Amino acid sequence: MELYLDTSDVAAVKKLARVFPLAGVTTNPSIVAAGKKPLDAAIIRLPHLSNFTDFMPLEQHPLLGVRYVQRTRQLGAPDLVVLPGTKNTMDDLRWLRESGLEAAVLRLSAAGTPVLGVCGGYQMLGEQLCDPAGEESGTPCTLRGLGLLPTTTVFGTEKHLTQTAACVTTEPFAGAKLTGYEIHAGRTEVRGSAFCILADGTPEGCVQDGVFGTYLHGLFDTGELTEKLTAFLCKRKGIDPAGAELIPMEQYRQQQFDLLADGVRAALDMPAIYAAMGMQKGDNT
Repeated sequence: MELYLDTSDVAAVKKLARVFPLAGVTTNPSIVAAGKKPLDAAIIRLPHLSNFTDFMPLEQHPLLGVRYVQRTRQLGAPDLVVLPGTKNTMDDLRWLRESGLEAAVLRLSAAGTPVLGVCGGYQMLGEQLCDPAGEESGTPCTLRGLGLLPTTTVFGTEKHLTQTAACVTTEPFAGAKLTGYEIHAGRTEVRGSAFCILADGTPEGCVQDGVFGTYLHGLFDTGELTEKLTAFLCKRKGIDPAGAELIPMEQYRQQQFDLLADGVRAALDMPAIYAAMGMQKGDNT
């Protein structure tokens, strides 16, 4: 078993590295940033969560605090709820239901809180999910979805993998240009309005009453949807978004790499490593 520490606290890395044989460190700036910003986005931390990097552009926005929640008492009253991608939609839907988070999300949605589902999260938002051959969950089954979108997903042996561009067609995000990719099992029948139009003209995703679903990973990377989403949430909350400037995504990624490097360096005996490599501190070779 390998242990990874999920923190951006260098002191915590140093302390725990003396006790546990850490295999690595993951840094999620939302752990320390959430609560210090006027807007609050709650991402459901599913047991089989995947593609969490989809939300890095949200984390670096100066107005938007992002936090990951696993329990109903952690959810509170966010300005946005996100159901992210998952490696096992059916099992995570069961967990969402059994944990009480499904009921909590439904209550928030009924009260007007916007809800966004990406990939597996999008599938969960629909009316029904069918796995007739047990391809997704290992056992043939059909589950009721959250019922927030008029969609039905059927899982099969085929996996959809493509990279594409798109343009959002629904308010309040209409006109936002996206780049991203799809990687998912299952086909979703949509009986409602599309979230966006792909570069080849194909409607994608679904929207209904403040609930948005899409298969596109990387949907926030261009920055256009991030800005429109933030403006929408600011308007709902009566906040002036003027003066809140995004840093470029590549610059943000580099900051996170530097943060990770600092944490790893603090947890290791660097002089010993340099000595083993025949180097001295400061050598560039």
